Amino acid sequence: MKFGLFGINNGILADPAIASRTVKAAEAAGFESVWTGEHIVLPDPQVPPSPSAPQTPFADTSTWLAFLAGQCETLKLGTGIIILPQRNPVELAKELATVDVASQGRLLFGLGAGYLEPEFRAMGIRFEDRGERTDEYIDVIKALWTETNPTFSGETVRFEGIDAHPRPVQDPHPPIHVGGHSPPALRRAVRRGNGWYGFFVDHEHATTYLKTLAELEQTQGRDAALGQLEISITPLPRASVEDAIRYRDMGVDRLTLLPDARDEDHLMRWIDEAANSMLVQAK
Repeated sequence: MKFGLFGINNGILADPAIASRTVKAAEAAGFESVWTGEHIVLPDPQVPPSPSAPQTPFADTSTWLAFLAGQCETLKLGTGIIILPQRNPVELAKELATVDVASQGRLLFGLGAGYLEPEFRAMGIRFEDRGERTDEYIDVIKALWTETNPTFSGETVRFEGIDAHPRPVQDPHPPIHVGGHSPPALRRAVRRGNGWYGFFVDHEHATTYLKTLAELEQTQGRDAALGQLEISITPLPRASVEDAIRYRDMGVDRLTLLPDARDEDHLMRWIDEAANSMLVQAK
């Protein structure tokens, strides 16, 4: 099992010096990847289901990963997740392709449909049809990344007679990890994703989601070109080695851990402790 570190662009990790030292420490410790979180704006005052206080810094995902690409050599750089229907997919395809080029092929593209209506409203973007647009935007980005002469004709995006370079380094494209726990998100992962990403998922819910994903593969089929669905999970905080082993044994491919980032000292100690325990015993 592989291990990632979540939240490389928020909280104290939105400080470039701390983020740089963290990716270097994580790489040296044996982590496979680091992952951003994303909220372009947050409700103020904080109200459910908003996950963070409105003053929490969230550095822009593409900009931050391009910066971090030069701070490490082997770490994969994951978007965990980009709220896809809030973005212009043509522009985003260029941004993420640039990150993949800057990192020499280390981008992991995690995406989701989003769930904070005030965030959509502030951006002037429809909330009600976000699922349909998420599906369409995945197809748009794949077309721009892989087609010799990209064309697309959908409900909201149409283009022909254009091209966009640079293309991603990875062939055919950076892995696409679909985040979310809802039935549409699970169906989207099976139909369009190379992986599924579950955030704050305990063992009981992980068992349910993995069973549902397997059933969906059987009932609706899966394009062989997508490969085996890779399973990534961020467990609840303070997961133990025993917890990690349980996830591994149920078929989870990657645990993307939420670190203790109260301050930089706690963060560096957490990385050392994880390297000497979980990363050794639960591979």
